[in-house]
Amino acid sequence: MARYVITGGSGFIGHALCRRLAANGARLEVLSRDPARAARALPAGTRVVRRLDELARDEPLDAVINLAGEPIADARWSAARKQRLRDSRIALTDGLVDWMKGLSARPRVLLSASAVGFYGDQGDTIVRENGPAHPEFTHELCSRWEQSAQSARGLGVRVAIVRIGLVLGPGGGFLQRLLPAFRLGLGGPVGNGRQWMSWIHRDDLLALFDWLLARDELDGAFNATAPNPVTSREFARTLGRVLHRPAVLPLPAFALRAAFGEMSRLLLTGQRALPARAIDSGFTFRFPDLESALRDAL
Repeated sequence: MARYVITGGSGFIGHALCRRLAANGARLEVLSRDPARAARALPAGTRVVRRLDELARDEPLDAVINLAGEPIADARWSAARKQRLRDSRIALTDGLVDWMKGLSARPRVLLSASAVGFYGDQGDTIVRENGPAHPEFTHELCSRWEQSAQSARGLGVRVAIVRIGLVLGPGGGFLQRLLPAFRLGLGGPVGNGRQWMSWIHRDDLLALFDWLLARDELDGAFNATAPNPVTSREFARTLGRVLHRPAVLPLPAFALRAAFGEMSRLLLTGQRALPARAIDSGFTFRFPDLESALRDAL
């Protein structure tokens, strides 16, 4: 029976991943700040712990999957908030690698989350995994997060970094925040609507996880985005069409800047990211276009 240790297992992505792995007969061990709450949400038989030192060090371990991190868009980026975002990603990953050092049987692979925010604001430039980044907070955060995960290579562990875009799926994620306004016909593009949105259906993201876990030759960074990114204006128009609602009321940039300060850049800038390495490795997407992804997610 395959054994997986997972951080962030009770989130929108992690919960679905745990269900998928459990359905395939895997043994799951999940690190959580609230074990009782996480255990109620996760598949039966999942072991949930508060600290890594509660886990066995001498049992075979197939993979560590690192998805933990406080939501980046839930509050203004004060100095204290930025530090919490760093700690929940970088410090946690540092601790995870330190724990792996003490294992008698180290995992074959560390699959560690990152985000397309690694690239910073890219305007209309097409972004592949080897492209340059624009220096700003999201790049600094993701770059240090990835460096922490990559340090596991010194332990003989294969490391695959997954730079995740906006994830579409039922029952959660950023799409659920948009739906109330769009269903009332009050949705529309953000700012000027020209910024790019790199998105992926959650089912494709989970399939990509499976793909990377199973192939020992794949390491380094992979863009976890659908092959057809869209602008904010196109996203709003497509969501309105799926919901049979108008979607023409813009959310002004000045209002976002006033409300969220620096964090508003997440909404007002973007990346036109392509999953070049995933496609080159033979991975295929079930939902390559936005409309089919939205119809399934809704």
